[in-house]
Amino acid sequence: QVQLVESGGGLVQPGGSLRLSCAASRSIFSINVMGWFRQAPGKERELVARIYRGGIVNYADLVKGRFTISRDYAKNTVYLQMNSLKPEDTAVYYCNAEDPPGVVYWGQGTQVTVSS
Repeated sequence: QVQLVESGGGLVQPGGSLRLSCAASRSIFSINVMGWFRQAPGKERELVARIYRGGIVNYADLVKGRFTISRDYAKNTVYLQMNSLKPEDTAVYYCNAEDPPGVVYWGQGTQVTVSS
């Protein structure tokens, strides 16, 4: 059982950067996988990035080279560094955790708007 709270969203110009934070209610050291998803209006929620307990990461093709997922075990926090933002990155971003496999937790979401 874990509660997840996202923060760090906001309005940014194209080409700008944001860092999203996902604060967990307990240690994340033993969680199998954590990640970020996003959902734009009228669209399905889609994977942005995941990081596994062993350190393996994966990214959606559309964010590779621009976004970086990382963890800070001491702070029980997962981050998503978002660089070179594009208007099509506009969405609500959700933190998630899956542990054990098939048991999924979600944060409440944080809005990211990329607009000039």
